[in-house]
Amino acid sequence: MGKKEGEEPEHGEPAQFDPSFNGPLKKRSCTDIICLFLFLAVILGYIALGILAWLYGDPRHVLYPRNSTGWFCGVGPNKDKPNLFYFDILKCATSVNVMASALNGLQCPTTQVETNGTPSPLLHSFLTDTAPSFLLRFVDILNGFNAKDVAIRIFEDFASAWPWILLGLVIAMLVSMLFLLLLRFTAPVMVWLLIIGLLAAGAYGIWHCYWEYDQYRLQGAKISDVGFTTNVKIYLQVQETWLAFLIIVSLGEAVILLTLIFLRTRILIAIALIQESSKAIGHMMSALFFPLFTFVLLLICVAYWSATALYPSTCPFLRVQTNGCSFCSFQSFNSSKYQDCASARCIFITYNEEGLFQRNLFNLQIYNAIAFLWCVNFVIALGQCTLAGAFASYYWAFNKPGDIPMFPVTGSFMRSLRYHVGSLAFGALILTLVQIVRILLEYIDHKTRSAQNACARFILCCMKCCLWCLEKFIKFLNRNAYIMIAIYGKNFCVSAKNAFKLLMRNIIRVVVLDKVTDVLLFFGKLLVVGGVGVLAFFFFSGRIQAPGNSFSSQNLNYYWMPIITVVFGSYLVAQGFFSVYSMCVDTLFLCFLEDLERNDGSIQKPYYMSKNLMKILNKSNKMSLGQGDLPQKKMTSQHEDQIQNLNGPKSLKCFKIH
Repeated sequence: MGKKEGEEPEHGEPAQFDPSFNGPLKKRSCTDIICLFLFLAVILGYIALGILAWLYGDPRHVLYPRNSTGWFCGVGPNKDKPNLFYFDILKCATSVNVMASALNGLQCPTTQVETNGTPSPLLHSFLTDTAPSFLLRFVDILNGFNAKDVAIRIFEDFASAWPWILLGLVIAMLVSMLFLLLLRFTAPVMVWLLIIGLLAAGAYGIWHCYWEYDQYRLQGAKISDVGFTTNVKIYLQVQETWLAFLIIVSLGEAVILLTLIFLRTRILIAIALIQESSKAIGHMMSALFFPLFTFVLLLICVAYWSATALYPSTCPFLRVQTNGCSFCSFQSFNSSKYQDCASARCIFITYNEEGLFQRNLFNLQIYNAIAFLWCVNFVIALGQCTLAGAFASYYWAFNKPGDIPMFPVTGSFMRSLRYHVGSLAFGALILTLVQIVRILLEYIDHKTRSAQNACARFILCCMKCCLWCLEKFIKFLNRNAYIMIAIYGKNFCVSAKNAFKLLMRNIIRVVVLDKVTDVLLFFGKLLVVGGVGVLAFFFFSGRIQAPGNSFSSQNLNYYWMPIITVVFGSYLVAQGFFSVYSMCVDTLFLCFLEDLERNDGSIQKPYYMSKNLMKILNKSNKMSLGQGDLPQKKMTSQHEDQIQNLNGPKSLKCFKIH
């Protein structure tokens, strides 16, 4: 059935020409105010939670053991006694001790004192006579593998090799920058080499499968002679298997060839956009280092979350053991206050769960996790919106680089903070809710795994797969919505709708560009990480000597630790640089699609795209503007008369605005 007259197209109307638009709008207003206030309220609550955790918590309960008198081992007056010694360790067995069972094993009912690490001969004799043989063997293994000594050796390796590790990371940074800047020249060669290599691999696969099929056909090896067997290698010795492989590989080769034939223009557009992105980064080198700022903010979020999660979990209120239990403090306890009970002691019995803070400890930890996820997603959204605004200002500059604004990254960052915190928080909140549901589903799966049947496991697996796909889609939608927010300054819902409809109107171009970009960035990361990793292996293993006597690999205890550090650091460096490049490609792509819909290359509506893109699309601007003149420049009456004459039945003529 056809569409009714006047009915809106399925994916919306194309963008209309706006003579006042020339890049990211300067005049804009605050968006998604309600979500802004909600996010600020959550941040204030998160700060209050951190203050409460700091006041009530004490991480020394996790870092150091405590003796029966309440003092920490290894600090303060017990600085030289870091270990805790149990006088009768058998009383710690909750299965045979009623008191320990009643106290949930939180406090071993035996006297505990700090030691300097060397047990007394009496203790050694006691362990030898009473402990089971497997426990003694386990203790011997632990003594043989001293984690503290290993950690000290690793620290010594880092102390001696850190300048060379840093040099490896600098090399990774330079290689990443060089790779991105040279893509304007090497992108076409790399893409076509990959396509030709893929076609050659498919052709070889077809030949090999046919050769194997022909050999087994001549031998008369059929699958009917084999029957059913669990040995998979047997099936590789019959002609039907290789015939099936031949058909599959041939179909794949045919699909690739047809895709190349019918989508060659889209591939050329993708290559041109990749080259244009490399030019944009060349004009905005500061954008490559903006992920460092995002990384610092993420580190702050992680550090705050871990500290806030740790402190509330270490807030024990201790009870004094008298005829009647009451709260006490180890440091201020005085037995003289208890005249009726001369044997009164202040020992740990249980955690206090009667206070308001203690009763809601679990709820506060949930709040901590939700606020942490929201903050992390907001920081990532802020970085994406900032980069999108900077790269959009490059595309919509008619005369490049003369019309590119000063400090585009800083200007885009200030616009995002001033006007669009609410919209960014809204998108981050949607993603956070999906992630929370995924975490809950993983928790349920973990807790009920032993009691699940095959049907329950299948349902849970399907639900997790669907939620994973939903999270990927939300990230994709948010990313493009932030680009539209950075350009037009509208709220999140309108921006997400416009971005989604724009992409759906150009879905084939979206798929081709996405895959071409993914392949290039994958090989770029492989080049950076693999190249720097191989160089680090040859250096730290001693195959490449450092100049002079500044460093010797023989002094390292574990030479693989610096190698792992360099490889992991190189991956992070490459990921940071290439994420900027990926954001640049996505931003320029959306601007390119808007340019195609808004403009037609006429005098009033010239294209902003590069000459290379116009050449691929067989398009051109019908007029030549002077250097520094904008296409939206106000025309004189003489120019308007000339344009009206050009719109009549007369022949077209080119002219220049003075």
